[in-house]
Amino acid sequence: MYVSAAHQPRLLRSQLSASALVRVTLDPLIIVGTLVAATIFNGESFDSPYLILALIVFSLTFPGSPPQATSAGALLREVFSDWLAIVAILIFFGWATHSISSFSRDVLLTWAIAVPFVSFAVHRTAPGLLARLLAMEGMQRTGIIIGAGESGRKLAQQIQESPFLGIRFAGFFDDRNPSRLGISGGGELLGKTGEFAAYVKAHAIDTIFITLPMASQPRIMKLLDELRDTTASVYFAPDIFLFDLIQARMDNIGSVPIVAVCETPFYGIAGLIKRLSDIVIALLILIMISPLMLAIALAVKMESPGPALFKQRRY
Repeated sequence: MYVSAAHQPRLLRSQLSASALVRVTLDPLIIVGTLVAATIFNGESFDSPYLILALIVFSLTFPGSPPQATSAGALLREVFSDWLAIVAILIFFGWATHSISSFSRDVLLTWAIAVPFVSFAVHRTAPGLLARLLAMEGMQRTGIIIGAGESGRKLAQQIQESPFLGIRFAGFFDDRNPSRLGISGGGELLGKTGEFAAYVKAHAIDTIFITLPMASQPRIMKLLDELRDTTASVYFAPDIFLFDLIQARMDNIGSVPIVAVCETPFYGIAGLIKRLSDIVIALLILIMISPLMLAIALAVKMESPGPALFKQRRY
C-alpha cells in the first residue's frame, strides 16, 4: 500500500508539527530562560519589571527561525548580530521610557553577555541531541528520494539539516548519469528508478519522496503502482515553477486537494498569534510611553490648532 500526500500518516504530521514548534520557540525560550537565570544568579527576584521585559522580548523574537549559517564561526557571527539588534531596540525603548532604571545593571549585563553564548551552544548541540533521542525512541525512519534533480537535492539538504524530523536520508534513485546530477555531500546515488522497489523491500525503507517533474505523470503512476505491496509512506514534491515563484501551501477541501497560489500570511493560527502579539506589544509599549506621549500631545495642542492625533485612511 502507499500513502499519498493528501493522506499523510499522523506520525509524520506530529513530527512536522514538533519540528515547526522547535523552530519557532527555541530562540525566544533561550532568551527568556537566560533572563530568568541571570536574575536568579544575581540574587534578584523575577518580579513585574522582569516579567514585562520577558513578554516584550518573547514577542520581539517570536516566531524564531533556525540559523542559516553552516559553520561554527558563521553561526557565532549570526547569533551575535541578531542579538545586538534586539539589545539595541531594548536600550532605545528603555532610554525613551525611562524604564531602564527599574532593572538591575548586573542582571542586564549578565543577560546581554550570556544570551549569544547560550544560543550558540544550544544551536550547535540541539539538532544532534534531538536526532539521537528520536533514534533511541525508535521514531527515526529511513527515507529515499526518487529524482536527484535540483528539487530533490534541495529536499535532501533540508532533511539532513533538520535531524529533529527523525528521517535518516539513505540516498537517491535517478535514471541519469551521476556526472550530470552534480551530487556532492547530499546523499548517495543508489540506483535507477526501476530498481527502487526492490531496494525499498530489502532495506525496510519507511519514507519515499518523489521529486520528479509534473510532466512525468506516467512514470510517477508506474512508481506508485510498484509500491502497492509495501508499507512505505510516499510523498510527492513536484518540481514545478509554482513552488519557486510563490509560497504555495497545500490544503484540502473535503477530499479535493488544492494549492494556495496567493493568500494572506495571517492565516489560521499564524494570524491569531500575530494579532495577539500586536495587541500585547502595543499595550505594553503604550503603557510605558504614555507619559511621554501625553507630553507630546500637550505640546502639539499648545503650538497648533486641531487634534493632536493625525488620522488617514490607509489600505
